Amino acid sequence: MKATQLLTTASIGAMLLGMSAAAYSDNWRYAHEEYEGDVQDVFAVAFKEHIEENSDHSVQIYRFGELGESDDIMEQTQNGILQFVNQSPGFTGALIPSAQIFFIPYLLPTDEETVLEFFEESKAINEMFPELYAEHGLELLKMYPEGEMVVTADEPITSPEDFDNKKIRTMTNPLLAETYSAFGATPTPLPWGEVYGGLQTGIIDGQENPIFWIESGGLYEVSPHLIFTGHGWFTTAMMANQDFFEGLSEEDQQLVREAADVAYDHTIEHIQGLSEESLDKIMEACDECSVTRLDEEQIQTFRERAPQVEEEFLEMTGETGRELLEQFKADLEAVTENGDNG
Repeated sequence: MKATQLLTTASIGAMLLGMSAAAYSDNWRYAHEEYEGDVQDVFAVAFKEHIEENSDHSVQIYRFGELGESDDIMEQTQNGILQFVNQSPGFTGALIPSAQIFFIPYLLPTDEETVLEFFEESKAINEMFPELYAEHGLELLKMYPEGEMVVTADEPITSPEDFDNKKIRTMTNPLLAETYSAFGATPTPLPWGEVYGGLQTGIIDGQENPIFWIESGGLYEVSPHLIFTGHGWFTTAMMANQDFFEGLSEEDQQLVREAADVAYDHTIEHIQGLSEESLDKIMEACDECSVTRLDEEQIQTFRERAPQVEEEFLEMTGETGRELLEQFKADLEAVTENGDNG
């Protein structure tokens, strides 16, 4: 009798211990928009490693296509199925119109050092954006740049006239569509999963992406002419479901913020020099590929068309967008002046 009782007590003790361990160790689900080894994945893996090394929690990463397209993973995060998501403002634009600010052409400089400093220092990025995301049940943890936007097309492009009748794939983002209309092209929204086939069959004539993504997605195989227009950077954002985040202990909230900081630093280091490496790989693999870097005069013909996109942004976003744009420009000016003084 005593032995049984002891066994029962021990079993209950073990079960309670197991339950308390379970209460303090969770498996968090985190989805992003890219392939293994790409920039968002580098961030996710660094985040996961920090969490797992410093707690009993584990992080399950889902890569592109495993849980659907970008819109699907955002929906799953808002519904609490996923705890973390990495989604570029290109897709978030439908949900948070002001996030489209990154698609105003020639707003951000092309110089990598200046861009990185801007993301570190910007009040618009670090103070205003978290408030905008919070309105949609999202805890914005980090915004970071992935690389300069490069256009690929079926032939070299050096002027807005060369874009005439060209169907350029855009994300489902009204302002990005406006940019390519302003440039003289026909914007054609397509989900990422259809881009390679669309280029191959001529449904679209070109697309834009950072160079590492053009390389890892093999887009150069079906869209061999690379054009550096200098019009923008691909930016992305890593966030948590806000209810989930606010339900964490203070200690776990701190852990998540630290992990995001560590992942950010690691990723910023990773992207430096990445474009050059990716371009070298493309040129090595592809005989018919060409690279066109627009000179200042050619860029000016595109830059002259940017104000109409800015106007459209302000029309779409009202007072919120106006305040954000003013702060954005002030932040950029501060960073540029620092650079000039340094």
